[in-house]
Amino acid sequence: MRPITFAALPLAFALIGAAQPATTLPQSSAAERVRAHVTFLSSDLLEGRDTGSRGHEIAASYVVSQLQALGLKPGGDKGSWYQQVPYRRATLDGVPTLSFTSRGGSVPLTHGADVTVRPNLVTRNMKVNAGLVFVGYGIADPVLGIDDYRGVDAKGKIVVAFSGTPKGLRSDVSAHLGQVKPQTAAARGAVGYVEIPANPLGNWGPLVTSAARPVTNWADGKGGSGQGRAAPLLRMSFSKATAERLFAGARQTLAAAQSEAAAGRQPKGFALTGQLRVDATSKWEDFTSPNVVAVLPGTDPKLSNEYVALMGHLDHIGVRKGAKPGEDAINNGALDNASGVSTMLETARSFVASGQAPKRSLLFLAVTGEEVGLTGADYFATNPTVPLPRIAALVNLDMPLLLYPFRDVIAFGAEHSNIVKAVDAAGRAMQVSTTADPMPEQGLFTRSDHYRFVTRGVPSVFLMTGYANGGEAQWKKFLGGCYHHPCDEVGQGIDWEAAARFGELNYRIARQLADAPERPRWYADSYFGRTFGGSQPKLAR
Repeated sequence: MRPITFAALPLAFALIGAAQPATTLPQSSAAERVRAHVTFLSSDLLEGRDTGSRGHEIAASYVVSQLQALGLKPGGDKGSWYQQVPYRRATLDGVPTLSFTSRGGSVPLTHGADVTVRPNLVTRNMKVNAGLVFVGYGIADPVLGIDDYRGVDAKGKIVVAFSGTPKGLRSDVSAHLGQVKPQTAAARGAVGYVEIPANPLGNWGPLVTSAARPVTNWADGKGGSGQGRAAPLLRMSFSKATAERLFAGARQTLAAAQSEAAAGRQPKGFALTGQLRVDATSKWEDFTSPNVVAVLPGTDPKLSNEYVALMGHLDHIGVRKGAKPGEDAINNGALDNASGVSTMLETARSFVASGQAPKRSLLFLAVTGEEVGLTGADYFATNPTVPLPRIAALVNLDMPLLLYPFRDVIAFGAEHSNIVKAVDAAGRAMQVSTTADPMPEQGLFTRSDHYRFVTRGVPSVFLMTGYANGGEAQWKKFLGGCYHHPCDEVGQGIDWEAAARFGELNYRIARQLADAPERPRWYADSYFGRTFGGSQPKLAR
């Protein structure tokens, strides 16, 4: 692993890191407190804390009781501790009817074999009869100077794009671009969006499996949804045979376009042949699930109206369906993410117990819906209970792997802003090094809740315990074993002293962010700063 060398950054930009954190309490006491929190939050009583479940409600009530006992103030809706997130689960109501019309006439298509239609969260009945266009990878990004829509009119059309992104992009940028392709299609006036494999040998997958899968996201009942401007889009999957049929008679065959992508050349967009007619109806189930929001007021007259947010997701994946009699079916989620929320609670306690109130206010968020697409964080970022521009920075606590005495961390997002200074200073004080992402192929930058704040312009950091001192073996064992399985529970050998150290590290980072004279700034050469930082002042690196 190649270490990130922070010392080379110009001293003139070290706006963060000057404030010294107050002495924290003994780690042995902190370890037992974290153990107690994790033990309760991952108990069978909570049945895996699924979004919208009674178990998650109990977990949220527990977190509120702990924050209230520390003397924090409610920061949710209408003076409460909660922000209720309005969720909708959409499933198909009946079997969609589909047909494809070309010069050879009209042919019916079979749902689940030729085409699979996804349920829709904002439009009950999707009736579309539209032409189709191919747009390469479907990326249009002014910062990178990429526009796969150049020369293609997507208005009123169904967009067909290759999955993935071109080679040569940073892993975090690539992961982001892959996330926003449906929104890009919607912005160009498309009425539908489909992805197909760019690799000629790619896996098209069994369409019938995805046909039965519900779609869950927040939906406010007024047309607003966590899917944003892409919410009304008709979303589908195609079989290989259907895709080849659409490309027949077009400027290129599907095989030719895939060969071009495989050779590293950027495929050009063009119109496809024929019209696709779809008539699909969705049925909806509406429910709510709470975010917990608490505030520790700052004391500085000039800085207290700004916030440093500490966030961890409280939900997990619930009870495994189809378990055999007597088989453990509860996905307890001890590390994912009872550990992160418990660390957040210990960080809150450290601030209160230090006797040194922060200069900026602190916002503590235990969010729901991370396991269903970062939806609780997205709802808060869309409907914040404090003005979003006042959130100066965010520290995300998600699934620290506390199975070994870690010596290094990966600080996702830190390099995009001078938050990196706070991370560096905190690590030096605790003899914890910062190393580069050892598994960029996982796209972790866009797979945790901080990402929803980054795309709203909030400099953020997400720490993952690193590969040193046995960490690599532990990560591979966990991801290949107890991750999202019932064995992610307190009995898997959690190192509670490591948990206390992780809490202290995050406390030190948050303390410096809260007390620094200047709020964090994006670096001027950061893709995310340039894309989402708007008119915020930027720093040269």
